[in-house]
Amino acid sequence: MRGTTVLPGTPCQVQNGGELPMHRLEVPVLNALPFAIGTFDAIGPMSRATFPHRHTFHEIVYVTGGTGTHVVDLARWELRPPHLCVIAPGQVHHWDARDLSGHVVLFTDDFLLDHPGDRELLRRLSERPWLTLDGPTHARMGRLIAELDEEYRAGARGVESVLRALLHVLVVRAARLPQTASAVPPARPGAVAEEFARLAARPDLGLWSVSAYAERIGVTPGYLTEAVKAATGRTPSQLVREARAGEAKRLLARTDLTVRQIAGRVGFGDPAYFCRFFRRETGVSPGDFRRRGDVRAVRRSQ
Repeated sequence: MRGTTVLPGTPCQVQNGGELPMHRLEVPVLNALPFAIGTFDAIGPMSRATFPHRHTFHEIVYVTGGTGTHVVDLARWELRPPHLCVIAPGQVHHWDARDLSGHVVLFTDDFLLDHPGDRELLRRLSERPWLTLDGPTHARMGRLIAELDEEYRAGARGVESVLRALLHVLVVRAARLPQTASAVPPARPGAVAEEFARLAARPDLGLWSVSAYAERIGVTPGYLTEAVKAATGRTPSQLVREARAGEAKRLLARTDLTVRQIAGRVGFGDPAYFCRFFRRETGVSPGDFRRRGDVRAVRRSQ
């Protein structure tokens, strides 16, 4: 289990430009038990982070109070507690919620050593992550979560095996829960296309390839292509090229940056390649575009 946890305050794994933060499980001492449980307040601000991010670990969230929404892979779930939510390693999520209360259970794949079949159950649960609990189920889940929390904090002899057993019961019982009518996510392809459009309007993010957009959104490039084409009739590659050319035009018209500097700003390491790209997309060279009279008109109208 070495290397699966980090000490509190350890920086997130460094990501390439435009990629989402990747959080690792924090534990009190290095290589301690790769498991943690606590209230949102006890786990800390990251348990209700408002910015999109990923984990290297599993997260089970038991929500008992609060208003707002929880966004998991672009599906926005309204809080009407009590809920149970399962987030798999690598999934993208964030909170837009107030007065959030409940418990968070965090653990790595290593902790499932005694019950490897739970990995598949957790994967299936992550595909329908927002489960609404009725009264009796809420009461049973509450007792089980409380027992997990008490066992974790007591740290008595054999704590690891007891926690694994209780977690196994939690996962199995969660997998038995039905999909409720109130837990139907919005159309995912449409949400992906909408998020792509929102990011494409943000040249400051420096996302100049389909794979960079897919990484930021949390889907595969193939899925992104299908979603955007279904929504717009065009491929994300076409739209990314337009976005790059559009940003280059703005920089040529509004700044005194050199062509080399502008090439770097829109993701080209080779200015000559940028010039060929720009001519192919616009029909003129960057220099000709900057010298054209209509560029000055664009400047005046902005």
